Amino acid sequence: MAGSYVAWFFGGVFLANAVPHFVSGVRGEPFQSPFAKPRGVGLSSSTVNVVWGFFNLVVGYALLCHVGDFDLRNTVDAVAPGLGILAIGLFGARHFGRFHGGRLTD
Repeated sequence: MAGSYVAWFFGGVFLANAVPHFVSGVRGEPFQSPFAKPRGVGLSSSTVNVVWGFFNLVVGYALLCHVGDFDLRNTVDAVAPGLGILAIGLFGARHFGRFHGGRLTD
């Protein structure tokens, strides 16, 4: 059961990571991705970001819906992906904030 919670945590990470990439891509805007140079700092095309966002969505879905018996209505189950969403959200705010003006101080 503990392995399911770890998978669900990372499911939340992947689902949250899908959002900025997919949204930037469908808006036709470049955004940082692991495929840019330098990695995670340079910009990737909108097409690359749509594909990367979709991939993250598929992996997040697989981790939540095909590992263990995830029940979104069960608060204990929902905490694991929620913490994953929070963790990647805070990381993204700090990391990408320095490029997009969202981080005013360290």
